[in-house]
Amino acid sequence: MKKKLIILIIFPTLILAQQSQKKIVASQFMVYGNCEMCKKTIEKAALSIKGVKMAKWDIPSNQLSLLYHRRKVEVINIHNVIAKSGYSTSEIKAKKEDYNKLPMCCQY
Repeated sequence: MKKKLIILIIFPTLILAQQSQKKIVASQFMVYGNCEMCKKTIEKAALSIKGVKMAKWDIPSNQLSLLYHRRKVEVINIHNVIAKSGYSTSEIKAKKEDYNKLPMCCQY
């Protein structure tokens, strides 16, 4: 009886824990840029979106690594916000007027 009771208590808890972990997902994609100033702007743009928990942009590889809450934000919205800040991503090309607002060192 005790084993059944323990299983009935632990099993639903494990299922809930697994489901809550799936809410936060990891993603990586290209964001084109050059320097530390680019890094700061790209990460700030991504983190400005409700649901984005972590954003790290690697300068040499141009890879943006994200952790975000999939029920609060879709990854395409993150692409759009970054493109609006002037940086093209692997999915969305920045508009020329947004790109032209970037400092000269950030224009790629």
